[in-house]
Amino acid sequence: MPKSRPTRPGQATRSSRTGRPIMVALDLLGRRWTLRVLWELRDGPQSFRALQERCGGLSPTVLSARLHDLRDAQIVELGEAGYRLTALGAQLFQALSPLQSWAERWAKATA
Repeated sequence: MPKSRPTRPGQATRSSRTGRPIMVALDLLGRRWTLRVLWELRDGPQSFRALQERCGGLSPTVLSARLHDLRDAQIVELGEAGYRLTALGAQLFQALSPLQSWAERWAKATA
């Protein structure tokens, strides 16, 4: 598995030496496939294989790395039914909901 990057506030990231929470969060969410994994977990737990299929068959190495990062950040957890959003993950998903609404309006405006 590739070396993990910081996933917690207070740790320096590519874009912030201070580790400001917003910068760490944006660094985490900006990683390849991270938002897609979160999106696919919105409706409930998924096994690794089901999550991989829902994400268009991304490589198991990349999925494993993203899940590791998200688990380290306490956004995703592994339960008996598979990977699922934690309470913090559900709050994050709710925080992103206005962006989904904006994207729908943007799509209509630019069609």
